[in-house]
Amino acid sequence: MKNILFFGDSLTAGYGLPAAASFPALIQQKIDAAELPYRALNYGVSGDTSAGGRARLAGALARQPVEVFVLALGANDGIRGVPVPDTSTNLEAILRDVQQQYPAAQLVVAGLEFPFNVSPLGNHRLVRYAAEFKAVFRPLAQQFGAAFVPFLLEGVLGHRDLNLADGVHPNAEGQQRLAANVWGVLGPLLQAAAPGPAA
Repeated sequence: MKNILFFGDSLTAGYGLPAAASFPALIQQKIDAAELPYRALNYGVSGDTSAGGRARLAGALARQPVEVFVLALGANDGIRGVPVPDTSTNLEAILRDVQQQYPAAQLVVAGLEFPFNVSPLGNHRLVRYAAEFKAVFRPLAQQFGAAFVPFLLEGVLGHRDLNLADGVHPNAEGQQRLAANVWGVLGPLLQAAAPGPAA
C-alpha cells in the first residue's frame, strides 16, 4: 500500500466536522472505489501556517514512506497577513525537503486565493496582497515538477451554503467540493501510476 500524505491546515483537517468528512477521507473513498493501492493520510492541523508546517514536516515524513505528497498550506498566512515572500520561502522549503527525502514522490500543490473578508490588512493593501498571494502557488508547482490544483476552494469560498457558520471553514458538502477539486488532478496521477493487469 502506498501513502499519500495530505499536509495542510484546518481545510485539510476538516475543522468542525467528523474525521470521515474531511476531503482526504473522501478521497480515500474514491481511491477505494477505483481499487487503487493508496492510503490517504491526513496531516492537517487547524490553525497551521506555512512556518508551522515547515517546523513539523520532519516528524511527519519520518513516520512512514511517502509516495505522494499533497501540499495545501498557506490559508492562515493570508488571513494573518504574513508577508508573501515568507510564505513562499516556507512552502519552497517544505517541497524541497520532501523531494530530498523522497526523490521519487509525486508532489501536488494546491493553490489558494486570499479571502478578502478576514484579513487584518487595510483595504488599500488588499488588492495587491491578494494578487501576490495567489501568484505564489503555480510557480512553486512548476519549480518542483509538481501537479497543480489551481484553487483548493474553487466553488466553496464565499458560498454560505457550503461553509460553517463562521463563513471560513467548509461544511460537509463544502469538503466534498474540495475533494472533487483535488481528485480532478490527483485521480489521473494515481490511475497512471497504478500497475496494469498482469500479462
